[in-house]
Amino acid sequence: MDQAHNRQAEPLIRWRYLLVLAVFACLAAGLLWRAVDLQLVHREFLQNQGDARHLRTMTMPAHRGMLTDRTGEPLAISTPVDSVWAHPGNLLEAADRLGELGPVLGLDARVLAQRLQERTGREFLYLRRHVAPEVAQQVLALGLPGVAVQREYRRFYPTGEVAGHLLGFTDIDDVGLEGLELAYESWLRGQPGAKRVMRDRFGRVIGDVEQIREPRPGRDLALSIDRRLQYVAYRELKRAVTTNGARGGSLVLLDATTGEVLAMVNQPAFNPNNRRQMGSGVHRNRAVTDAYEPGSTIKPFTVIAALESGEYQPETELNTHPGTMRVAGHTVRDIRDFGRIDLNTLISKSSNVGAAKLALELPEDAVWGVLARLGFGRPVGTGFPGEAAGSLAAVPPRSRVDRATLAFGYGLSVTPLQLAQAYAAVAADGVVRPVSFLRLDEPERGERIMASGVARSLRQMLELAVQDGGTATRARVPAYRTGGKTGTVRKSVAGGYADDRYVAWFAGMAPMSDPRLVMVVMIDEPAGEAYYGGQVAAPVFAEVMSAALRLLNLPPDQVEAVPGLTAMAGRQSP
Repeated sequence: MDQAHNRQAEPLIRWRYLLVLAVFACLAAGLLWRAVDLQLVHREFLQNQGDARHLRTMTMPAHRGMLTDRTGEPLAISTPVDSVWAHPGNLLEAADRLGELGPVLGLDARVLAQRLQERTGREFLYLRRHVAPEVAQQVLALGLPGVAVQREYRRFYPTGEVAGHLLGFTDIDDVGLEGLELAYESWLRGQPGAKRVMRDRFGRVIGDVEQIREPRPGRDLALSIDRRLQYVAYRELKRAVTTNGARGGSLVLLDATTGEVLAMVNQPAFNPNNRRQMGSGVHRNRAVTDAYEPGSTIKPFTVIAALESGEYQPETELNTHPGTMRVAGHTVRDIRDFGRIDLNTLISKSSNVGAAKLALELPEDAVWGVLARLGFGRPVGTGFPGEAAGSLAAVPPRSRVDRATLAFGYGLSVTPLQLAQAYAAVAADGVVRPVSFLRLDEPERGERIMASGVARSLRQMLELAVQDGGTATRARVPAYRTGGKTGTVRKSVAGGYADDRYVAWFAGMAPMSDPRLVMVVMIDEPAGEAYYGGQVAAPVFAEVMSAALRLLNLPPDQVEAVPGLTAMAGRQSP
């Protein structure tokens, strides 16, 4: 029985064995076909799908060009920093660990979770930009899914608020927003590169695949500014504004032989490194963008019109008695009765009556024509963002009162930079040169707008203004001959001019034997008892000019005025 039973079971066992072999063979064949299908038939499609999920093109930031002063000292530098980003969906997989990440980044965990929930459809979200290196390392050490660090650049300004108004600043993406950073954006900004990278499922870069485009750094730019002079100008202007309780102030220092801006500062200042200070208007470079009535600093140009007429000489006298003058129902006043004065005294004493009489005796367009030739009413043309044109009537004024007031600086407005360029033309023997914020290897020839003899005669008058009896004795610099003109202007308000709000000016140059430097100082609304230009603006000129002449190694041209210096100079002579 057993043998018969075994013989009957053998076919069944053999059949089962063959069935199992057939199943395994089918499975093997299926796997083989699948492998062939994946590796050969659908290889390109599947590879593209995989790449689409794990390959990404990453931008490689480019280094922004550096701004330097004329000697190569850095004024604006882009430094590498790290920014923390995340894939919102992947990071939310570890939502219970957001309490670890939040404190490291200085973020509330609940706020962070809400931001991630609102952006779950995205693949990229900045969590914190421009963090310190140690913060970036702490974030990476947490090992959170979908969190990574990206290299960027942040702009740093070594001089802080000393040159803030001039340089401007960049945004968080290192794009120029104000000042020279904006004016030369296309030059300074680099071209970002690109590369293809492999990322894991958490969005972290696990390898570079290929370089698509190399980043191209921005180009450096050498400015005309001398950082040493910028510091001195900042310090002295700030001291004057603080001491006199003024609303603000501006200072411009030009090289008259080239047109280069050696220093330009404003008060109040702002620090471009502190983005929390970027309030409305605080970053405005008022030396370029704001215009004011210039007052008596215009009188030298009225005298130029008189000299050019051929009817007047520096010694020609005018009768200013009794110190007042009626013009079309308005009264022009001097601070006292100067009596009979010549043109030299008109400048040194700053006579309004004398200037008005000159203007009314000259042709209608004489004074206006000089001012128009000097560029008033037009932008200087530096390309600085927001540069103001000031205001000057489009045609010569015809009314007597307008002609009279124009002669002593009312009825027009100028920026400190415009006024500095005009005085630089006098310093350069009548040649006006384009103003430049860039260091020049070869200065432009400029345009002659007045005879050299007229310019020299006017410089002699300006030098008298700083000597005893003049209005600008506080503008003297030991061992150097200086010259210039003060100005004190009532501020325009609704309905006329304020009785207690002034703008104080001083515009001058040195050394007068061969003028190289021109400076304009403006103090806006000095609040103390002293508010005249000769009291509050001229001392700033003296301090800054003294430092500038020494730092630039310009030889003294008045050594006899300093005891002991004459003998020393004699011993050094061959």
